[in-house]
Amino acid sequence: MKGAYYTKQYRNVFAECGYTQEEIDRKLKDAFHLVFYGPENEKFYFEAGDDMGYFEDTGNHDVRTEGMSYAMMMCVQMNMKAEFDRVWKWARTYMYMEEGYHKGYFAWSCQTDGNKNDYGPAPDGEEFFAMALFFASHRWGDGEGIFNYSQEARNILSACIHNGENGSGAPIMEPENYLIRFIPDRKFSDPSYHCPHFYELFAEWANEEDREFWKKAAKASREYLKKACHPETGLAAEYAYYDGTPYPEEQNVFGGRHDWYYSDSYRVVANIGLDYEWFAPDGWHKENNNKVQKFFMETHKGEDFMTYEIDGTALDQPALHPVAIVATNAQASLAADGPYAEECVKRFWNTPLRTGDRRYYDNCLYLFALLALSGNYRIW
Repeated sequence: MKGAYYTKQYRNVFAECGYTQEEIDRKLKDAFHLVFYGPENEKFYFEAGDDMGYFEDTGNHDVRTEGMSYAMMMCVQMNMKAEFDRVWKWARTYMYMEEGYHKGYFAWSCQTDGNKNDYGPAPDGEEFFAMALFFASHRWGDGEGIFNYSQEARNILSACIHNGENGSGAPIMEPENYLIRFIPDRKFSDPSYHCPHFYELFAEWANEEDREFWKKAAKASREYLKKACHPETGLAAEYAYYDGTPYPEEQNVFGGRHDWYYSDSYRVVANIGLDYEWFAPDGWHKENNNKVQKFFMETHKGEDFMTYEIDGTALDQPALHPVAIVATNAQASLAADGPYAEECVKRFWNTPLRTGDRRYYDNCLYLFALLALSGNYRIW
């Protein structure tokens, strides 16, 4: 099989499962309308002034580069240019760091009024910003200043590689092994940050001197994920060392444990699914996502989602984002071809968007799954 990068054909998995195009289009439209323009207690996109807007993490009452870059990716996929430009201007105005140790990166958390909560970056934001900007450039064309999308994307990617070369700052991408770091100053990773399908495209569109690096990063990321995902369950830890071993050895860092299958981790199978949809690099993607679906649909069928060790041991702690698990298990079906691939998709179809304070993260992954499974998460 060749991926959509080569064929220009994107699977509509919902249609394969028997849903009509009218049903699919309506579900996609309704979900996006709710998140962007629904009631105050259900949406999490908010306009700011005449020309800016932001996604609020409603569980933590802040604005994160994760959500802002996600919003931009969603908007470019849905052809929502006005909202894209609003979100990008907010991020570039309040989150971007023009000087200092982290010059060229974005502060990972701000208050909703734009004041920075922290001056460090979370690298998944940088890679999603860059990818969304390239897509915007190709779909809508470059504008002036910060709306010269492709130049802004190249600048971000250059910082990710070259920060630290002049003695100040640190790179997001590890120069020794081409893996993305959890944060610039720590030499370990987050498996859910690994988007080799993005790196393949960066290798075509980044500054020419950086393209070979991104090509190597795509290969290194795919090999890393094979180490980070458990050989029996397919589950990955939130954070992991460069050899794939769950991080940390000690439990009391970065707010607690991160060596288990918990919030960040859910994104891994979704990313693996999208990598397979776009590039179909090898059969491992199918094997791994089949294992994850089997774990949830067979070993723990009918149970409430919990927190798990990556070997599958269930811990006495409920999952913080259960709808996100349903969504990412469904997006895993872009690669999975086992007995539970269709069942996971149908379970997701019948699961509503999450309500309440914790809706932001779950519903971000929900919208991405809707895009991916309807054939609308595309390379532009």
